[in-house]
Amino acid sequence: MIYVTRPSMPDFEEYCEEIKKIWNSKWLTNMGEEHEVLQKKLEEYLGCSDVVLFVNGHLALESVIAAMNFPDGSEVITTPFTFASTPHAIVRNGLIPVFCDINPENYTMDVDKIEELITEKTVAIVPVHVYGNVCDVERIDAIAKKYNLKVIYDAAHAFSIKYKGVSVARFGDASIFSFHATKVFNTIEGGAVCLPDDSYVDTLNNLKNYGIRDEENIVAVGGNAKMNEFQAAMGICNLKHIDEEISKRKVLHDRYVERLETVQGVKMCKLQKEVEYNYSYFPVVFDGFSCSRDDVFDVLYENGICARKYFYPLVSDYQCYNNYQMSFQKNTPVAKYISERVITLPLYSELSLGEVDKICGIITRIGSK
Repeated sequence: MIYVTRPSMPDFEEYCEEIKKIWNSKWLTNMGEEHEVLQKKLEEYLGCSDVVLFVNGHLALESVIAAMNFPDGSEVITTPFTFASTPHAIVRNGLIPVFCDINPENYTMDVDKIEELITEKTVAIVPVHVYGNVCDVERIDAIAKKYNLKVIYDAAHAFSIKYKGVSVARFGDASIFSFHATKVFNTIEGGAVCLPDDSYVDTLNNLKNYGIRDEENIVAVGGNAKMNEFQAAMGICNLKHIDEEISKRKVLHDRYVERLETVQGVKMCKLQKEVEYNYSYFPVVFDGFSCSRDDVFDVLYENGICARKYFYPLVSDYQCYNNYQMSFQKNTPVAKYISERVITLPLYSELSLGEVDKICGIITRIGSK
């Protein structure tokens, strides 16, 4: 099978050499040496003032929302075209997600529709850099300032990406990253909150470690969301190779474009101007194609290729929200349209050009029938 993704990993010997330090110190978790090294390296690589590491990206997002201490029942504008983590983090903080439609070009939040959703209860905007496509950060910033709203970017797909030479980690009041095994950069599981200053650092550290300051002082009601030393060691190793990994992905991305750009009914995202990509995903929308997205998905699977209907269904349609007493904004026709037609094709650094050609050949043959 050709899976939609495969984790990037360092050489076995390189990782073993890194984790020798853990065997020597016997310090497995609770912000040890590996944790501190990775934190500093990420602050340097991402060009942001402060990085707070977490056991995963979801708890990073949930915690930074909690750190901002919004009143229960407040509204947060976000997108329905995202992974479950985004609205779950909002709802689990006692807040109400209000869904803004997406634009049909790069599937990020449609900034022209944000202001009409703002009410006296709105406290924040949580946009998502979907597939690594960068949100309209300038207009979102202007709207947030106009209405005195916080902006928390879900940048789970956007590690290493720059816009106008600036890391996406530096936009908004905070950005969160996922370091899950399926991401361009991984720490096995993991995540981080990136901040423009240290305003929320202490609060986030309290939230991820039971509020413990020392053996006798528990200063906040926190949970347990710490990144352990083995995760951090994997991150230290993978960070050394991240630029090489992205370069390999670009070659594969360009091959997909070359092979599919003339296939009728296949729509691909155009690269945004002034954006340095990480080529994390390759989404394709089947619009006017000879058969449905689901038919293409099935044929690919029959040929040993695991694509993904990503994102489908929309998060606003999840069964788990049916019984919530929430005034969900569900008028998102563009997001609905795209979600019913999109799949992401396999893309990872070890994928071969021959395998890309195989995938494109199958799609081309389907389209010619």
